[in-house]
Amino acid sequence: MNLVDALGHLINLFAPAWGVAALMALAIKLIWRREQRALAWRRLLLWGGLGGTLAVLVALAWLAHDGTMLGYGLMLLGVVLPQWWLTLKR
Repeated sequence: MNLVDALGHLINLFAPAWGVAALMALAIKLIWRREQRALAWRRLLLWGGLGGTLAVLVALAWLAHDGTMLGYGLMLLGVVLPQWWLTLKR
């Protein structure tokens, strides 16, 4: 495997976490428009993406391979919990 292939694998490993984080940040900003006006979209995306990335790494270390339903569930928790915490602080 060359460097381009390895980079493609890494991007594809973390893309679902960042995609879900972007969708959740968008949903928070659309649904709770007034309550979360002061909370920046980028901040929601960043914390959700980092939490999802950490959860993917934990799932990969714990389950020894990617693509399991438990791993995706952990990724979803990793995305949602930081964003939920940010919305509670307001």
